[in-house]
Parts: sequence; C-alpha cells; structure tokens
Amino acid sequence: MGGYYAAKRRLSPACGPDRAVIGIDELEAVAVQSTSQRRGSVIRISSTQKLDGVNWDIFARKGWLLQNGARRQVAAIDLREIAGLAGAHNHQNACAAYAVARALGLAPRVIEGALHSFQGLPHRSQVLGAARGVRFVNDSKATNADAAAKALQAFPAIRWICGGLEKEGGLDVVRPHFGSVKKAYVIGREAAKFALHLGDLSYEICTDMATAVTRAAAEAEAGEVVLLAPAAASFDQYDNFEQRGDDFAAHVAQVLAQSAL
Repeated sequence: MGGYYAAKRRLSPACGPDRAVIGIDELEAVAVQSTSQRRGSVIRISSTQKLDGVNWDIFARKGWLLQNGARRQVAAIDLREIAGLAGAHNHQNACAAYAVARALGLAPRVIEGALHSFQGLPHRSQVLGAARGVRFVNDSKATNADAAAKALQAFPAIRWICGGLEKEGGLDVVRPHFGSVKKAYVIGREAAKFALHLGDLSYEICTDMATAVTRAAAEAEAGEVVLLAPAAASFDQYDNFEQRGDDFAAHVAQVLAQSAL
C-alpha cells in the first residue's frame, strides 16, 4: 500500500494539472497533501461522507450527487433512478465524471442529462432487462472479492450467481454483505469447493451458467435482482470475463423472451 500511495502522490505534484480529482474515501492523505500544495486546484469526491470545504467538493449522499463550493450547494442530481449507476461505487464514478465535466466548463444540467442517458458498460453492473419485476444484472467484471462486495452492496435483494477460478483471499471481504443475498447459485468446475466459503448462506451447486440462470430466474421474486458477480476468475470455463458475461446475457435473453410469450 505504501508504494500505491507513493505512485498516486506522483500523479499530482505542485506543478501538476490545473485540476486534480481525488476520491478521498480511499486517498484522503493524498488529497490533503495535494490541497496543501495547490490550494483551489483539488476537487475532492466521496460516496461515503458529506463534504463541506471552501473549494470544490462533490459527493454522493442518500442517492443524490451534490456539488458544494465556497460552503454553498451548487448543484444536486438524483442518481437513484439511473439504472446504469447502481450502488455506491457507481455513485463515486458519477462524482468523478461530474467533476471532470465541470472542470471543462459544462453546466450541471447538461451533465445531469448525460448521466441519465448512461446505460452502463458491458459486464460492469450492466442491466440486461427485467421480467415479472425481476432485474438481471451482468457484473462479470467482478472477478475478485472486492469487486463482488461492491456489487452486493448495490442491491437490497439478490439471487447471486458466483464462482469460478478461486483467487487468493477467498471471500472474506464479501462475507459482511451476504445479508442482501437471498440465495447463491454457484458455477465453475470446482463449484462445491467454492461454496465452502459461503458459510450459512443458502446456495445451490449449479456448475454451468445455463443451470444457474434457469434456477435463479425460476426462484426470484418481484423486486429482486439476479446478479452475476462471480468473485472469481473465468478461466476454468471461459476464455475471459467478457465471454462469461456474454454467456450469462444469452441465457438471460432466453428467459426474457419466454416471459414475453
């Protein structure tokens, strides 16, 4: 971590860019140092705390993106209904994008329109559609436990498709967020071994994606999300995470087509 912080500090020297956008949830020490060196040029962003400084501060709070400047509110954008920006991690991404756009001179209302038009990126919290009140979300890019933990925090009721080539560290960082999971549907060649990390969480060994999607869709209830966030690499069954996500999307498309009949 020391090397990581040192590398980030080198990105923002005293003679650096006109504006530096820094997420203080992870890099507060870097933000403090940068602010002391170049007062007025650092834009702090956060998805966990309210910011109220004398310079530019942009933060997400209770689903709203807020910009403060000179100790007054400059803009407020409701992020709660933007399907492509679900979860605190995506709200932080929105804050960063907003900060860059504002630094380039775009008006808040223009940025708000752009955020509402954002449909998400493939395999990254990508909403594929809904049937019977159940949404299907492709987050195949969640190839490690940290990324999967972010995904589980984004939705209140989840049918979780997980598993694959296990990575070092297991699911320790994911476990605190199991409360939002109704049931896990485990894929992968070593699905049974992966399931040992799930503890008391309700789960089903599915092994392949087709079975996992079919079972999760059949058991999901209105208001729930069928979420692919594997917390593992894909190489036991796929060439890459994109191929895994495409396979999930193909089976979801069949479910959606059947529900439309």
